[in-house]
Amino acid sequence: QVQLVESGGGLVQAGGSLRLSCAASGFTLDYYAISWFRQAPGKEREGISCISASDGKTHYKDSVKGRFTISRDNAKNTVYLQMNSLKPEDTAVYYCATDGASSCGSSWPDYWGQGTQVTVSS
Repeated sequence: QVQLVESGGGLVQAGGSLRLSCAASGFTLDYYAISWFRQAPGKEREGISCISASDGKTHYKDSVKGRFTISRDNAKNTVYLQMNSLKPEDTAVYYCATDGASSCGSSWPDYWGQGTQVTVSS
């Protein structure tokens, strides 16, 4: 059974940092591009970062570029999202997901984690 489980969310003050983890079970992350999405209250879910399996390339939405870093540890079957210089507008539920491809693309993911709440206070 394919499963993604996020962890690491919480409450942090503006300017602080959090590291989210996305652990996979039922499949090996090595071969798949993994994306991070987030959804703030009343807003659509948006993709913010992706890391390819094929070449390790990373991609970021402009609003998080320079503050967030995506990485993967294939030995631990886990992808991380290091979030620095957090802002109140980063408050959202964060999800990891994959569409089963090895490279980052535009397809809507088929597999999602349950999400982890990140709240940034001002």
